[in-house]
Amino acid sequence: MNSIDTPAMNEASIADYLLQHPEFFERHAEMLTSVQLSSGHGQRAVSLQERQAEMLRDKIKGLEQRIMEMVRNSSENSAIAHKIHRWSCALAAVSDVRQLPHAIAEGIQKEFDVPQVGIRVWGVAGPYLGSMFTMGVSEDAKAFATSLTMPFCGPNLGFEPTAWLPKPDAVQSLALLTLREGPNDSQSPAFGLLVLGSTDPLRFDATMGTEFLSRIAEQASAALGRLRVMPAGN
Repeated sequence: MNSIDTPAMNEASIADYLLQHPEFFERHAEMLTSVQLSSGHGQRAVSLQERQAEMLRDKIKGLEQRIMEMVRNSSENSAIAHKIHRWSCALAAVSDVRQLPHAIAEGIQKEFDVPQVGIRVWGVAGPYLGSMFTMGVSEDAKAFATSLTMPFCGPNLGFEPTAWLPKPDAVQSLALLTLREGPNDSQSPAFGLLVLGSTDPLRFDATMGTEFLSRIAEQASAALGRLRVMPAGN
C-alpha cells in the first residue's frame, strides 16, 4: 500500500511524501487551482498558486526593505566619514597649538551638530600649564577617564566632566570620549577627556554604536598630543 493511503497518516508524513514525490502535482495539476487557502491579506479564500504568489511578493518586499535600509545606512556612514575627514584636515591646519582644544570643540559642534562640547587635557608641557583647558580636573575624573575602554553614552548622571560644558544644567544626554595615546580601547593612561552634551535625551543613547565616536576620540588624541611636547626652541 502506498504511504499516501495509510489511515494513520499525519501532516509530517504528507509533507514528506509530497517532497519525495513532486510528480504528484503533475498527475493532479487541478489541485493547484482547486485547493482553497486563507489569504494572508484578508479573509478571502485563494488558490494554492495565488497563496504562493502572495508569499513570494511578501518575501520580495521584505528583501527590498532590507536593501533600502542597507543603502540608507551606507549613505549615512559615508556622510559621517566625510565629516570626520574634513574635521581632521582642519585640525591639521591649526598652527597655534594652544588653539587646538578650541578648534576641536568648535569643529565638533559645526560638523556633527553637537550643541555643547567640553574638553580638558592634563599632563601637558610646561608652556601650556594653567590654560583654561587644563583647569578644574580632579584626580577622580582622571582615573574615571582612564577606566573607560570605549566611549560612554547615556543620560546626564551628574558626572564631574559635565561641569566643563557651557550650560551643564541643560544637558539631557552626553558622550564621554577618553583621550589617550594609541588606540582608544587601549589600557594606556588617559591624558584628557572630551565631553559631548545634548538637550535631546536620545542623542547619546546607551544602545548606540560608538565606532565613529571612537574615531573622533583617536583623531582628537593625535592632535592634542602636540600639547604634551615641549615647543621647539624652549
